[in-house]
Amino acid sequence: MIQLSHLTNTIPVVTENIPSFDSIALGLWVKVGSRDETKDERGITHFIEHLLFKGTKKRTALDIAKEIDSVGGVINAFTSKEYSCFYVKVLKKDIDLGFEILSDIFLNSLFDEKELEKERMVIIEEINMIEDTPDDLIHDLFNKTFFKDNSLGFPITGEKETVFKIKRSHILDYFKKFYIPSNIIISAAGNLSHEMILKKAKNSFGKMVEMPNPNHRETPKRRSSFFFLPKNLEQIHFCLGSKGIPYQDSLRFAAYTLNAIFGGSMSSRLFQEIREKRGFAYSIYSFLSPYSDTGIFGVYGGVKKNSFLKVIELVLKEMEKFSKNGINKQELLFAKDQLKGNLLLGLESSDARMNRLAKNIIFFNKVIPIEESIKQIDAVSIEDITYLAKRFFNPDYFTMAALGPAKEKEIKKLEEIFTIK
Repeated sequence: MIQLSHLTNTIPVVTENIPSFDSIALGLWVKVGSRDETKDERGITHFIEHLLFKGTKKRTALDIAKEIDSVGGVINAFTSKEYSCFYVKVLKKDIDLGFEILSDIFLNSLFDEKELEKERMVIIEEINMIEDTPDDLIHDLFNKTFFKDNSLGFPITGEKETVFKIKRSHILDYFKKFYIPSNIIISAAGNLSHEMILKKAKNSFGKMVEMPNPNHRETPKRRSSFFFLPKNLEQIHFCLGSKGIPYQDSLRFAAYTLNAIFGGSMSSRLFQEIREKRGFAYSIYSFLSPYSDTGIFGVYGGVKKNSFLKVIELVLKEMEKFSKNGINKQELLFAKDQLKGNLLLGLESSDARMNRLAKNIIFFNKVIPIEESIKQIDAVSIEDITYLAKRFFNPDYFTMAALGPAKEKEIKKLEEIFTIK
């Protein structure tokens, strides 16, 4: 059973009771991410995510870790472009401890200067790790290329130059500005009662005072572009894509279906053509990255340098074929069953259920029943797919980023293919 209430300061508390589960996943979500940063603040949201685990008025960083470990629980956090999440997963009997620790790190963190300096170096090493991991780095480069100067193109971890400049005063000001009731969602799923979670939420977060919400997000303008980073690697890694759809778009399930057919699974057209049929890549897939007001449809691949141009040509050929010829009824039914199976199998844990509840509130301001999502998948038509294919696969709006050991003539060839507008 799913229930939604609001505290007097507007914070939504959404829960799902699943009596068959032994666990409870509890999430504290904040509608702030790297997109909300200025150019000089790049990485500050992610920095705060780290610092909330570094000590409160009554707990050291070690205390936080040991108390959760002592009951076999999990405490963690992540930052995205449009939201942050801090969460615990514990057995039902340990929810008092889990809720108390989660509220303590959010409401009473010290942001200690010494811990801040240590964590700064941890984040620099995290950035170094990404730079040494080309299949991660290429996505950051692609986002920068795709969104240009818009903050959606900022890397979540920030840049080394900005992370080095972030001071404790910046952290405190940013936290006070954005981590406010109108940006907070409390979600929980598992063997729980809504009344119990609501009572704890009132006791911990009910006294927070609402402040003016400073969120002002600028929708990025789209134009095709190309970027190549020479790097001494065994492979060339690339992302190629165009404008997708926002998270709330009425055709979102048609987009998921298109993605499943085109390159989102092992049986997809792209995977079969490039990996299974020709052996050109170990990893090749398409993806959707929806945001609140825009989105990306993209393709990633990692290939040998001597087959790079051929693979790009094949990807473009598959896009053109898909756009011109569409799909058949059998492909549509197969993809729908695949999506429904993925949806249901993906909800077999309390943390997955908790995530879904919170994202529904963030993007739809309500919880969409799973049954309604299934109906929307079933309602997808061939005409919907055809319409989206012509939008996604329009070469006038393609953006591409790549890194690796390509030759200058190959780069020039790609610049000709991806006409910069």
